[in-house]
Amino acid sequence: MADDPRSAPQLSSAKRRIVDVLKRRAHTGPELADRFGLTAEAIRLHLNDLADHGLVRSSPRASSGAGRPPVEWSLTDLAADLFPDRHADLTVSLIESIRTAVGEVGLDAVIAARTVEQTADYRTRLADRADPLAGLAEIRSDEGYMAEVVDADDGRGRLLIEHHCPICDAATSCQALCRSELELFQEVLGADITVTREQHLLSGDQRCVYRIEEA
Repeated sequence: MADDPRSAPQLSSAKRRIVDVLKRRAHTGPELADRFGLTAEAIRLHLNDLADHGLVRSSPRASSGAGRPPVEWSLTDLAADLFPDRHADLTVSLIESIRTAVGEVGLDAVIAARTVEQTADYRTRLADRADPLAGLAEIRSDEGYMAEVVDADDGRGRLLIEHHCPICDAATSCQALCRSELELFQEVLGADITVTREQHLLSGDQRCVYRIEEA
């Protein structure tokens, strides 16, 4: 399995240049070797190392000519992490624009509508799960929260632990997003379950922890 590029060693200047070129369009190994004045073996080693980290992939180039088509290299989706990302800044800016345009009440209405959509989506995905809480942790992990479920040390229910918050900047700007998560969990787990947040990243804790108990 390829490594996550965020855990990989920092790219050398040569590999960085290759990645920057492949960001613009796919190239074959010989094309890259010619562009950078490197030997075919040197380019092959660089590309194989990038492939080992899941950053590039090879595929046959579309060709109308006879014979075996040349192999070209392109970036994978994981390589997006190597380039500037203003997603968080944009989200915060949009929140502030909504707040300015329609006020806090209007912003709360937007978040409430989002929660309704999330609830419907989660319910559909959890419909056939024997353990909805474990399923919820999987969904949240897919969304970047690094979630897991553990038994509470005091024997009172289980804990849903989220070790990371991918929307931390947005939640800092609009804490109604955190309130909506409590509502979301309560809705999808059912009326016979009580959800209580016991640790909160925005309150200075290292993670968010929710206690899940039978009502």
